[in-house]
Amino acid sequence: MLRKLIFTVTILCTSTPVTAADIVETITEAGTFNTLLLAATNAALMDTLNSEGPWTLFAPTDDAFAQMPRDELRDLLNPANTDRLGEIVRNHIIAGEITSRDILGKRLEAVTVDGGTLLIDATRNAMIEDARIVKADVIADNGFIHVIDAVMLPD
Repeated sequence: MLRKLIFTVTILCTSTPVTAADIVETITEAGTFNTLLLAATNAALMDTLNSEGPWTLFAPTDDAFAQMPRDELRDLLNPANTDRLGEIVRNHIIAGEITSRDILGKRLEAVTVDGGTLLIDATRNAMIEDARIVKADVIADNGFIHVIDAVMLPD
């Protein structure tokens, strides 16, 4: 009887892998990143955010997008402006993992997937460019998400 119980437990543990959601699934489930999801979809970046990674996404909330001038946001989401929209979304994506442990108490630069640089300053408040990191280290199975309170526009 003991052997059967051990065998059953082993089968249950090895045949039921636990997986986290990827970045897209994670921000979709949160329900506060609808504009970011729309922007990533319009800019054809969903495959990137769904891919293996690892990625670090500095994710502006819907409230962050709402701080942009309404006309500017509407123009960006226009299908004619997908190149500019793609630049903006890619400006929030870093190839590789950056956690709060990596930046805490430091001032450093991170390179975006487009090759641009973002200034991270976590010496007092955790900031990336002019955006404040309001929630750090949201784990996805293909990287990390840090929630930010502003949209970071590339130069």
